[in-house]
Amino acid sequence: MFDEILKNAPDTEPARQEFFIGEASKLLLQQTGTGKDHPSCYIATFGCQMNFRDSEKLLGILNAIGFKSAEREEDADLILMNTCTVRDNANQRIFGRLGVLKGYKKTNPALRIAMCGCMMQEPSVIEKIRKSYPYVDLIFGTHNIYRLAEYLTQVLAEGKPVIAIEDRATQVVEDLPVIRKYPYKSGVNIMYGCDNFCRYCIVPYVRGREHSREPEEILEEIRKLASDGVREVMLLGQNVNSYGKNCREEISFSELLHRVEAIDGIDRIRFMTSHPKDLSDELIAVMRDSKKICRHLHLPLQSGSSRILKLMNRHYDKEQYIDLALKIRESIPDISISTDIIIGFPTETKEDVDETLDVIRRVRFDNAFTFLYSKRTGTPAASMEGQVDAAFAGEQFDRVLQLVQETAKEQAEKWTGRETEVLVEEINEQDPHLVTGRMSNNLLVHFPGDKSDIGKILNVALTECRGFYFIGERVTKGGTK
Repeated sequence: MFDEILKNAPDTEPARQEFFIGEASKLLLQQTGTGKDHPSCYIATFGCQMNFRDSEKLLGILNAIGFKSAEREEDADLILMNTCTVRDNANQRIFGRLGVLKGYKKTNPALRIAMCGCMMQEPSVIEKIRKSYPYVDLIFGTHNIYRLAEYLTQVLAEGKPVIAIEDRATQVVEDLPVIRKYPYKSGVNIMYGCDNFCRYCIVPYVRGREHSREPEEILEEIRKLASDGVREVMLLGQNVNSYGKNCREEISFSELLHRVEAIDGIDRIRFMTSHPKDLSDELIAVMRDSKKICRHLHLPLQSGSSRILKLMNRHYDKEQYIDLALKIRESIPDISISTDIIIGFPTETKEDVDETLDVIRRVRFDNAFTFLYSKRTGTPAASMEGQVDAAFAGEQFDRVLQLVQETAKEQAEKWTGRETEVLVEEINEQDPHLVTGRMSNNLLVHFPGDKSDIGKILNVALTECRGFYFIGERVTKGGTK
C-alpha cells in the first residue's frame, strides 16, 4: 500500500511532506473512525534548546495530520521521544522510559511509539532497540526530522516498524507546520552540526558537521514570527560565532544580528551557544550598541585549567578566556555572563580545580551550569587514561558549586532596587496572583499580575533578591511595550 502512495509523492520539499501529511491524515481517519475523538500525541523532549525547537516542529506536523496534544503520556495514542545523547546516563534514562511504555502498549495495543533525536544516530542504540524493544514503531534521527509525516504514513500503511536513519543532512526543510510552546517567543535554528570536536562531546558525531542556513531564509522566518506576535527570538546553533562559513554570500554572525535587529516587531534577540575561541570584537561591539540584543551571554568555560582545556581540545587557555570575559564586561557593563563547567575530566587534579575556582572569582559568573564529567562512549575522552575517581570528583564538584552559587547571588544582588524591563512569560506556578517574567540579563522576576500580562514587556522595580530570582513590583509610569 505504501508503495502505491509513494508513486504519487512529489520529489521536492516541502511539497513532498505536505503530500504525506495529507496521506497520513487519511490513513489515521480510516483507522480511528469518524465517531472517535481526534487521536492524541505526547512528545517527551530531552536535551538542549535545539531539541525543544525540533519538538515544536514535530508537534506542528502531528497536529496537521490530525493528532491533538495529550496532557499525560499515558493517555496518548502516539508517544514520541525526542532524545538527547550527550551523556551515557541520558541514554539509560531513555531505555528506562521504554520499559514503562511497554506497559502502556499492553493496555492500549493501538498505541504507537516513535523515537528520534541524537540518541538515534548511534548504531549501537538502534541495535539494542531492535533486539530489546521491538514494540517501537518508528525510529528516525537528527538529519531528517522534517520527514516525520512520510515515515508515519509508512507505519500506518504497512503496520510494521520503520527505521530511517541518515548519516548526514542532505537538505534543510523548515517551511512546515510548527506549534510553538510560547506565542510571544520562539527559537530559530540558524545552523546545524558542529566542527569543534571537543574530546568529551558526542555532538559532532550525532548532529553532523557544521552547516549554516542561508541568511534570507532565517530573516524571512523571523519576519513571519514577528507578524504572528513573536516579541523575542533565540538564534540557535552549536556555535553561533562560526555562523556563515558555508553560505552563498559572505556573512558573519555579527552581520546576521544586524539584519535581525532591523526587523520590525522583534523587541528582544537572544542567542546560544558561543564558543570562546572565535567570539570576535565585532560581535562584542554589535552587542554593546544594540537596543534589542539581550544583555546575556552564555560563554562555556568547561575548565579553568589550561592543561585540561588543551586535553579537551577547546582551543583557548585560562588567561585567554579571562581576558575575553573581562573585555566583554568592560565593553558592556550590565552584561550577564553564564557558563558551563565540567568537573572530573580525565587526569583532573585538585590543582586543576583550583584554577577553575580562580576563573570563577575573576570573571564572577552570573550563573553556571556545573556538571560531573560523564564518560561518553564514542568520544576520545572515554578511552583516555586517568579517569577520575567518582568520590574525588564529587568533592571537587561541591567546591565549585558552592563558589558559583555565592558569586551568582552577589551578582544578582547588585540589581536590587533598580527598575528594568521584564517580558512576562507565564502565571507563577506557586502563586496564581503573581506572574513570572525574564529580564534582559535572563534573571527571573515574580510580581503581581494576571493572564492578560503574558507576552507584554513591563517596567518592574526589583524589590527583593532571592538568590537566583527577584520579587518585584510593577512600575505604572511608562506603561508597557
